[in-house]
Amino acid sequence: MRALGQAAWAEWGKLWSVRSTWWCLASASALMVLTAVALAAAQATDAVRDRVPGVRVTASESVVSATSFVQFALVALAMLVITAEYSSGGIRVTLQATPVRGVVLAAKALVVAPVMFAAGVLSGAVATAAVYAVLQADVFGGLVVLPFGEAVRDLAGAGLYFALVSVLTLGVGAAMRSAAGTLTVVFMLLMGLPLLLLMTGSQAALDASMRMPMFAGLAFMDSVDNMTGGPIPYSAGEGLAWLLAWAAAGVAAGYAVLRRRDA
Repeated sequence: MRALGQAAWAEWGKLWSVRSTWWCLASASALMVLTAVALAAAQATDAVRDRVPGVRVTASESVVSATSFVQFALVALAMLVITAEYSSGGIRVTLQATPVRGVVLAAKALVVAPVMFAAGVLSGAVATAAVYAVLQADVFGGLVVLPFGEAVRDLAGAGLYFALVSVLTLGVGAAMRSAAGTLTVVFMLLMGLPLLLLMTGSQAALDASMRMPMFAGLAFMDSVDNMTGGPIPYSAGEGLAWLLAWAAAGVAAGYAVLRRRDA
């Protein structure tokens, strides 16, 4: 346990000592605000144009919808936590300082997950406030509402989604060891393969797509599948279970490679 604590402290220092961390977090925050405002404004504009009675736009719901776009800024950061060490040769120093490789990977995950959770919650809170402020304009008909309980749930869900996707990315990075390979695999898992499966029109392919990380996360956040226009066909609890399983599978793959290969 002491070795894990020391390794995590070292990883914490390394994370904040490079400018890429700050750039990725700033980019994610800006993208969250812009995307959430754009999605909410589009929804409100449609409601006003179509004169749909009783429609209300919950400010924090647009944050959940924006996660599909914002996630890649944080994926890039999670990827660099491991792949940058391989490209620079710093992984040798890390493994000399902490020879137990499972401890190294666990320490990185213990640092990455809470940082990404906090990034999701904080950027989501700023985006929610921005949506609420913008949609108060007369042109949007004052349709925005901000229920406190729903906002807390949506922001916590977005933060947990980002944390688990980042842990998955960390595991893939440990397995692939290169930024290009990691980004390709993670993009395919999060968006490329699910969309390809949806395009086949097969029910079996649709069911498989719905169990992949992005849709599992949307189900967990109690969202609507914007790709198919209907609800994701399982509960929020099952969505969280699938998301946890994907994160665990990524870490297991990364550990298997890290234990077997030399740095």
